[in-house]
Amino acid sequence: MTTTTWEDLVTSALLGTDRRPPAADVMAPGKDAPVALLDAAALHTVRRRAGLLPGPAAALPEPAPHDDRPPLPGPARRRLTQLLADRSGASSGGGRRGAAPDLTELLPQWLAAANEHGYRAPAAALPALLDTARARTDLRPAALTLAGPRGLWLARLNPEWRFALRGAPGGTTLPDPADEDAVRRLWGEGLFAERVALLGAVRAHDPAAATALLASTWSTERAEDRLMFLDSLRGGLSTADEPFLEEALADRSRNVRSTAAELLSALPSSALALRMAERASSCVGLDRTGGSATIIVEAPHECDAGMQRDGVLPDPPAGRGERSWWLGQLVESAPLSLWTSRLGGRTPDDIVALPVADDWRDELHAAWCRAAVRQRDPGWARALLGPATTPPATGPGTSSLAERSKLLSILPGDERAVWVADFIAAHGLSEAFQLLGVCAVPWAEPLGRAVVDALDIARDAGSYPWSFSGVMGLAERCLDPDQADRLEVLTALPDEPEGASPGAGSYWSEAFQRLVATLRLRAAMRAELSPVATPPAPAPSGG
Repeated sequence: MTTTTWEDLVTSALLGTDRRPPAADVMAPGKDAPVALLDAAALHTVRRRAGLLPGPAAALPEPAPHDDRPPLPGPARRRLTQLLADRSGASSGGGRRGAAPDLTELLPQWLAAANEHGYRAPAAALPALLDTARARTDLRPAALTLAGPRGLWLARLNPEWRFALRGAPGGTTLPDPADEDAVRRLWGEGLFAERVALLGAVRAHDPAAATALLASTWSTERAEDRLMFLDSLRGGLSTADEPFLEEALADRSRNVRSTAAELLSALPSSALALRMAERASSCVGLDRTGGSATIIVEAPHECDAGMQRDGVLPDPPAGRGERSWWLGQLVESAPLSLWTSRLGGRTPDDIVALPVADDWRDELHAAWCRAAVRQRDPGWARALLGPATTPPATGPGTSSLAERSKLLSILPGDERAVWVADFIAAHGLSEAFQLLGVCAVPWAEPLGRAVVDALDIARDAGSYPWSFSGVMGLAERCLDPDQADRLEVLTALPDEPEGASPGAGSYWSEAFQRLVATLRLRAAMRAELSPVATPPAPAPSGG
């Protein structure tokens, strides 16, 4: 037996036998120190393993909860296995992608469709489903919905899947919103995501109770949590929230004050909106002294304490003038109904068409755009968008495609699709990508036809298809799958026009082959998810 411990050997190994030679009881005559150290370590290892006592058996986990949702049909179950197994991320921003559909881009649609039918995930697919949700945060809500209570049960057994317990709706079953004791217990003890989900559930059941619940701990919440809780009030916002939001205007956090002011300004009848209307009306008026009516603007000369309490930020961003910064915040927070009475009873279309003196037009129209989005006013959105055929730089509202996308999101789905289709027909695809992103899927027939026609025109022009890879990818996911047969003609190899890019025709043929194959695959996926009809019971035979 030696007196050298395992820790002594580890120290010698870390420092080196030159600096920390092994003890004398380890060293054998004629043996080098490193060899003696390794021999002693081997001996200690055997001794440590032989002396290990078995630990107590761990308790068995609780059984997995029951999930009474219907199972996936057999073909859809096999399709899910295929989609989860394809994690290559084959799609790329450009270059040649081949003619095969990109399964990674179809998984979000498949999950959404499966959840619409109310299916449950197969137990065998849960590990791969959780792995996919861990790798792709965009899929987590849909993947966890499909995984259901058994997915959460499994996530508790693997630290790598603990993200599922933190995401909405959380790893805890929410109590009945009418059970006040259980609600207050989870509100006081739950994780943040659980508390957000709980607040939403209580708000859907009893908005006043949700506001009271939030107010009960408001003063003790962290600033970032107060901001997130306020943000969760956007859904179902009503005048009943006004007293609480008015109190939040005095919050110690500037971001919380600004968010409270933004929410109040989305309520046109709120006291804040009326205060903003009074300030904005003193800055914007109508001049009738000339030959035609003109909007005149006198921006604020100061940002007083009252304006700041109502959410007006005093310090502009770099490169922005103070007065224009203050004016924009006042106008975007004022009720849009103000301008009809203030500007001679005119409609939104008439108001937007009026000239604006002293180069204030862009600032004023941009503020009206933000107000239309905040107040969800389709009449003002239409006026500010103007005709789709008008060049963006000379349109009545804003030339910003991001702002136009927000305005479009307010319009009904069919109207939105027609507007974007007309925009593409007039201006092509180069500026349409953001606009396409707000259109309902599958695209309505006029929009789908406009996109395909524009791609066909681009092919005839002789450019490479990857110049339009973003739009082509959207088309694969958003075109109506029933259009596949009609688009088959585009897969043929075209004659290359003079001056075309070398090989562009074959690349376009390949791109359209992928488009058609993807549409057919989406159609097959849709059919596989359709519930299998139960055959009627045979009629009893007469006796």
